Amino acid sequence: MARRVEWTSSEVAMMDSKLGRQYGWWWRAASCGGLCGLRNLEELDIGGNGFWGLPSCFSNMTSLRALHVSDNNLVNDALVDIARITSLKALDISYCGLNASKLLEGLCRLRNLEELVIGDNGFWGPLPSCFSNLTSLRVLDVQYNNFSGAIPSPLLYNLKSLEYIALSKNAFEGSLSLASLANNYNLEEFHLMDNHNSLVVNTEEPTWFPSFQLKAFSLSNCVLNKDASGVIPSFLKKQYNLSSVQLSHNGMTGNFPSWLLDNNVNLEQLVLRGNNLSGSFYLPSNLNLVSLFIFDVSANFIEGELPSHIGSILPITGYLNLSNNNLKGGIPSSMSNMHLLSTLDLSNNGFTGEIPETLAKNCSRLFLLNLSGNNLQGQMLPRYSNLTSLEFLYLDNNRFTGDISPGILNISSLQVLDVSNNSLSGTLPNWIGDIQYLSTLVLSSNLLGGPLPLSLCNLRYLNLLDLSSNNLGPNIPPCVNVVVMRFLHLANDTLAGHFPKFLVGASSIVTLDLRDNVLSGEVPSWIGSLRNLKFLLLRGNNFEGSIPLDLCLLKNMSIVDLSNNNLSGTIPSCLKDLTFGNAGVSTEAFATSFLPMYYGGIYAYTERFEEVHFKTKSRLESYKGNILKLMSGMDLSQNNLTGFIPPKVGYLSELRALNLSHNHLKGTVPETFFKLTNIESLDLSFNNLTGPIPPQLIELYMLSDFSVAHNNLSGKIPDRKNQFGTFGEASYEGNPLLCGAPLTSCDDSDQEQGTQPPCNHTREDDSYREAFLWSFAGSYVVAFLGVVLFLCLNSYYQCVLFELVRKIIPSFPH
Repeated sequence: MARRVEWTSSEVAMMDSKLGRQYGWWWRAASCGGLCGLRNLEELDIGGNGFWGLPSCFSNMTSLRALHVSDNNLVNDALVDIARITSLKALDISYCGLNASKLLEGLCRLRNLEELVIGDNGFWGPLPSCFSNLTSLRVLDVQYNNFSGAIPSPLLYNLKSLEYIALSKNAFEGSLSLASLANNYNLEEFHLMDNHNSLVVNTEEPTWFPSFQLKAFSLSNCVLNKDASGVIPSFLKKQYNLSSVQLSHNGMTGNFPSWLLDNNVNLEQLVLRGNNLSGSFYLPSNLNLVSLFIFDVSANFIEGELPSHIGSILPITGYLNLSNNNLKGGIPSSMSNMHLLSTLDLSNNGFTGEIPETLAKNCSRLFLLNLSGNNLQGQMLPRYSNLTSLEFLYLDNNRFTGDISPGILNISSLQVLDVSNNSLSGTLPNWIGDIQYLSTLVLSSNLLGGPLPLSLCNLRYLNLLDLSSNNLGPNIPPCVNVVVMRFLHLANDTLAGHFPKFLVGASSIVTLDLRDNVLSGEVPSWIGSLRNLKFLLLRGNNFEGSIPLDLCLLKNMSIVDLSNNNLSGTIPSCLKDLTFGNAGVSTEAFATSFLPMYYGGIYAYTERFEEVHFKTKSRLESYKGNILKLMSGMDLSQNNLTGFIPPKVGYLSELRALNLSHNHLKGTVPETFFKLTNIESLDLSFNNLTGPIPPQLIELYMLSDFSVAHNNLSGKIPDRKNQFGTFGEASYEGNPLLCGAPLTSCDDSDQEQGTQPPCNHTREDDSYREAFLWSFAGSYVVAFLGVVLFLCLNSYYQCVLFELVRKIIPSFPH
């Protein structure tokens, strides 16, 4: 009798050991060999064992109908043997690391195949057209590969037995008409998602009528109905058995398709995220959608108010995402009837009023609550909340007032709390340290005041702390539990004293933001121990002394801002050791949290990125996410730095912004600055620099903001080529010895002042001219004194002189 066998690698290895076939590390290749004697096998599952090869004797198993070898490390040659098992009806080689697409053509010889699963490999190139000859296929899964080119039309037209087809997560392009599916009577599931937005899918032309009733339909990230302006697929109006519909990021227009809910009362998942749907959020009042668990219409243009009875219509919904729309009005209190609700995201709308008390009391399964970016007011959370399962709470960018709600204390599982950009007042309560699992605390941009509580030191898992833009201070608690702290933002408060000593050895710190406080003293030398520091922001304090040389030990640095302090001394040459690059930095280094949300049967992770403020191009910019990864800069402006600019600073080729303005630097602009090939902003203004501007700087093709104003530079301005053709007078003003466009011409500058251009002369010429002037002056004085003396001694000539004057001037007295 035929049998089905499913063994783990340890069991197979034990059997091989008895057969004497195991030898060293080769056992993974040979461990299946012991199965070759089982000629009557019909189904064999050896998945998840790490095998990298299959014995050729498998082709002799003439009774084998189903072979599952998924989640192994097969080499491409293994497919050659599989293609010989002509009796196969089901083949699963997913998750095997295969990539030789040409070998797939061998599978086309398996004409009896009914199920073919090759997903989650590295296959590339066109999808083999010979797959369309496998006319017995009921299941075809090629998702999560790198297939490119057009989807062969015969593949859908010829395979009329298909029940399930998954083409998602590839690189298909060209066009596809779903009319080719019209005669697939048995089709139940169709999945075509995330193909790099280059695939054009037409659901409307030519006119066609489906012969099937789908259970699941997924189509996203494509150009949908290009000639019909993104119309919603009309064939769906004839579908009445749908349990899952995903139509995300397709540019669909029109009103919210409430008819999908009317026609499919057993719908379990409806995802219409990221389209251009508009109109009101209509839900049929005469229906209870008792199966709808996932409901997502986020990132559209839906407007109006939520139905007051929404909680009765969606009684078992666990995931509800209506974020990034134009909804308004209050949050319906009937949502408290949604007892299975675990994720509620209403962020970035126009909701008003307060958070319903019944919602906070009855929805005890809430795992994530996101109400940020609305106009909600009142107390941030009802006092007697019962959100015992809540781990992520986002209430930022609203109008909440009053103290930090003590209702937060009842949420012992809370990991992330963001109430930034509100109008909360009072002090930071001491009980905040009792939320033992808190990893992210963001209270920035409120009206909080008073000292920072010592209980903050109890938060052993705190990963991000942002208390910026309040009136907190003046002391910083001397915490010692900063082992996991990565992002510390205490900017724009009233903190005083010296550099926080509790950071000594805090090697996990990535961002240290102490901007715009009244901290004083020196920047400590032990700052070099913060070896993972990438963003050091100390602008606008009273730090003094020199820039510590240990700063050069921070090899991961991307942004250094020491501006607007009282730092003195010279710029260390060793700053060249700060590569200001981002190579090898993982995304995790920037994420404040990872939010697991149940979606489509798997866990998806949503990142909230770290945000850094840095002044460049005369503007204070905010950098976050991927932009933050690319940004690098150094700002030492508005200090008392002296000496020369180290030429080695020019070796910082990854630097995008450099500001050394408003100091007392002297000497020339280093010629090595032409090596700052990625520089976008360079400010050397308000110093005592002399000499010419290096003409090689015109090779800085990324430079968009440049200033050397108010120095003592001289000579000709670099040619107005490349980026230098965009800089105006403001970039050079305050340097009277500079000439050339956009200032005065170097050839005509003297004539414009009304003087002749100077002749060329030597130092010897200058000495002759000086001797001549002295001799001329001496001769003139001697001659004058001689005439006076002569007149005084001779009375006759006195009379002659007076008579001559009388004749010339008749009125002269006698």
